[in-house]
Amino acid sequence: AVGVMNALHRSLADGRRQVGRIVGRDTAELTSGEIVRATIETVAENTTDGVISPMIYLALGGPVLAMGFKAASTLDSMVGYLDEKYRDIGWSSARLDDLLNWIPARVCALLLCLAALVLGYDGKNAWRIVRRDHANHKSPNCAWSEAAAAGALHIQLGGTHLYFGKPVEKPTIGDDDRPAEESHIRATCRMMYVASGVMALILTGIGGLIALI
Repeated sequence: AVGVMNALHRSLADGRRQVGRIVGRDTAELTSGEIVRATIETVAENTTDGVISPMIYLALGGPVLAMGFKAASTLDSMVGYLDEKYRDIGWSSARLDDLLNWIPARVCALLLCLAALVLGYDGKNAWRIVRRDHANHKSPNCAWSEAAAAGALHIQLGGTHLYFGKPVEKPTIGDDDRPAEESHIRATCRMMYVASGVMALILTGIGGLIALI
């Protein structure tokens, strides 16, 4: 994500190329604001399935369960699309990923709201947007963390984007109070770091209590 921010600072073309490495949508015609929003969405979503979920499954079942989760998550990232080529295997991998991330996504939203408060962003508005817009996505999980980020930063995410040359309509998440800027990428990364740190403390505390019992 920071690589996208640095590339965008150099030129719009570099920003488009760099963001294409971390998102599934078509990036050739994205504006600067769209690149920033795509990056924020990716960081917020992956705070769930790239950080919080693996930590939870590692705590529950050790390396085997954590790697099993990551295998399912990676399969969803590779083929979890609604195009004809990947429809069957993509559907099954996407549904499995939805199931595995159902609880972690909701935990992550709470952690990101808390992180927003700790960092001096608008944690109260983050929670308001989570409650209002958590269902504004085709996935039952993605909008939870994206809504927290959007609310904390007072920006709007989601909307219609091109995938494989075809428009995919998505609801918007958050309020368009201010334009998305490069600095918002770093802010979202900071929220991810704080949320993951709090999750680590919680899991360590639970593990310590279990060990005492």
